[in-house]
Amino acid sequence: MSILKIMKMNFILKILLTAIAVVLLSMLLPGIQIDSSVTAIWVAVVISLLNMFVRPLLIFFTLPATIVSLGLFLFVINAVIILLAGNLVTGFAVSGFFTALLFSILLSIFRSILFSLLEEKKEQ
Repeated sequence: MSILKIMKMNFILKILLTAIAVVLLSMLLPGIQIDSSVTAIWVAVVISLLNMFVRPLLIFFTLPATIVSLGLFLFVINAVIILLAGNLVTGFAVSGFFTALLFSILLSIFRSILFSLLEEKKEQ
């Protein structure tokens, strides 16, 4: 198998795992509404794209606030990314900033757990 195919499969698997985490969190958190599993996949894709392109710009422009807050402002940036995804994806609604903040923290935890399972499987 070529490296490119493995990278594509790994990306698709991470998107699907993120979509599963989004669905689970929408069931756990009041204030997060998702219409379908297809919407969850779109949310995962949009969050990935926002993390790739928008997040670095936000970090760069808010670097002084991030330094002064000892990195805690990154939580605000993550919440803004979730709110942007809520505005971009039809069928995904976030009720407010603090809900987005909690959702982003829990999503990071879920993703790190799921991705660590993926890494363990790859090593075997």
